[in-house]
Amino acid sequence: MPSTVISYFTFNPDAETLIVKFVSGITYEYKKVPENIYLGMKASPSKGIYFNKHIKGKFDFERR
Repeated sequence: MPSTVISYFTFNPDAETLIVKFVSGITYEYKKVPENIYLGMKASPSKGIYFNKHIKGKFDFERR
């Protein structure tokens, strides 16, 4: 099911970075994200809810 908030996300395991692009067009790069967090988001039926519960406010980030 597509997310109404997140349009795209990807993970770089070597750099431990999660890149999230929102439907607004804004992209953020989250730092030092464990791979299991990315895999949980990938498997979640609601990407937005998972993001808010497990990522938002928990990792350093940079707007791209």
